[in-house]
Order: sequence, then structure tokens, then C-alpha cells
Amino acid sequence: MGGLDFSGINWDEMLDATIATLKMIAISGIFTIILGLPLGIVLYLWGKSNNVIIRAVYSVLSFIVNILRSVPFIILMVALIPLSKSIMGTSIGVLGTIPALVIGAAPFFARLVETALREVDRGIIEAAQGMGASTGQIVMRVLLPEARPGLLAGVTITIVTLVSYTAMSGMIGGGGLGDLAIRYGYYRYEKEVMIIAVALMVILVQLLQMAGDRLVRHFTRK
Repeated sequence: MGGLDFSGINWDEMLDATIATLKMIAISGIFTIILGLPLGIVLYLWGKSNNVIIRAVYSVLSFIVNILRSVPFIILMVALIPLSKSIMGTSIGVLGTIPALVIGAAPFFARLVETALREVDRGIIEAAQGMGASTGQIVMRVLLPEARPGLLAGVTITIVTLVSYTAMSGMIGGGGLGDLAIRYGYYRYEKEVMIIAVALMVILVQLLQMAGDRLVRHFTRK
């Protein structure tokens, strides 16, 4: 196979790295949704407000979100090492990567939420307002149910993005498949390990995308 020899691969280590990657994605994905969903709702509501103060606060919040979205993740991780140490007690491994993953992905997901909410038919919202529904009722009973396909698509995109983030976290000892690929493939020139690690990440992305697309199709109204 072109000089490749996969017989020396430590499959137990590969399994541990895969599990570590799944843990990072699962934990950071949950916290990203917990933070990003309300942030996206706030951006949507405040962006439509006619109140001068709320609009000013929206501009500041939007600016902060844009900054966090624009900073390359590897730089963000390095900048957040002190924060990771103070929150998680470490800046390496699965736990040390979580704060940077969440802070990097939550603003990204919030923008996707805001976009999905903006695509909801204005007539449905006005009808709910005409029946005396409060803002909270409109959000919970109209906006979120109507935007469900777009929100699920946003979750899928965000989770897939987190896969690439976990790979980059390997540059500073983040653990998982990315760390394995860098340690063996880059530093030790064991390209077989890198090929397997990359293949596993590709398979993971494909499975996540397929699952997300299926959910979107299921909840999309025909």
C-alpha cells in the first residue's frame, strides 16, 4: 500500500482518542446550545427593537459576537488558556479544551439561531401578537416551533464545526483524534496513524451530517 504499514497502530490508543473526541463534542455541544440558543433569541428580539437603549446594547452584543466569531480558533484557545485553567483546573486534555470550544462555537451558533428566527413568516408572528400573546409566548409557541428545521440545521453545522475545532485543539494538547494525528503524524512521521485519525474524523462528520439532515427533513413541513 505504497509503503504504508498499519500493523503497528495501537488500536486501543486510537479508541481512547475517538472516545475523547466524542466527549469533547458532546460536552461542548450541549453547553454551546445552552448558551447559544438564548443568545441567538436575544439578538433576534433586540435587533428588531425600536428602543434606543436596547438597540445600543444590541450593537455592543453583536460586536462582541462578531469578534469572537472572527478570531481563529487556535488563537482563541491559546488566549483562553488562563481561563481554562481557572475554570477546569487544567488547560490540556478533554476538560481543558471545553471552555475554548464553547466560547468559540456559541457565538457562531447564536448567529445561526438569529438567522433561523428571521426566516419565520412575519404573518404568523403578527397573528400571535394580534391574539395578545406575550413575547415569551411568541418565542416558545411560535418562533421556536416554526424555526425548528433551521435550528436543527444550525445545530448540525455547529456540531460539525466542533469536530474541526477538536482537531485543532490537538496543537496544544487538547486530546482526541486531532492530538493523536499531530503527535504521531506530524512529530513522529507516522503517517499511518494520521491517516486513520483523519479517516475516523471524516466518518464522524459524515455520520453527524447525515443524522442532522435526516432530522431537518423530518421536521420540515411538506
